[in-house]
Amino acid sequence: MRRNAIALLVATIALLVLAEAPYVGSQGQQLTCSACASGVVDKRAGGGFTVEITFKNAGTAGGTWSVNVAFEGEQWAWTGTAQTLILAAGSKKTLIWDGTVPATAPAESVARLVVYYDDAFVALNWWIHVVPSVELSISSSLVR
Repeated sequence: MRRNAIALLVATIALLVLAEAPYVGSQGQQLTCSACASGVVDKRAGGGFTVEITFKNAGTAGGTWSVNVAFEGEQWAWTGTAQTLILAAGSKKTLIWDGTVPATAPAESVARLVVYYDDAFVALNWWIHVVPSVELSISSSLVR
């Protein structure tokens, strides 16, 4: 039964990744992601996580952006605190957000990482999968 649930979760994530356009921009701006890793990270409800993203100004002039991240799912969401990113042309900077999966996040639920910048956003292929907080184990047994 558990194997079927995991297979269903993986299939659902794959469909969502294929169905959604990964990059959405506004006013002719786009965030390109040439080195974005992807994956599913297992966390328990109430568990901590860190989001670390390195940005590069691929333009020919300096720029300033308001950047924030969020994990968004059907059953729970988390939003970071916006940070100001100032980059000269060709320079890079890494921003870090620390967060906690909401204590009310249901087991087996998922949420996707979304980066918001100015008036645009990009949904990255990072997901948090909430694993059960309870786990049954046998600590001893006896047969007479």
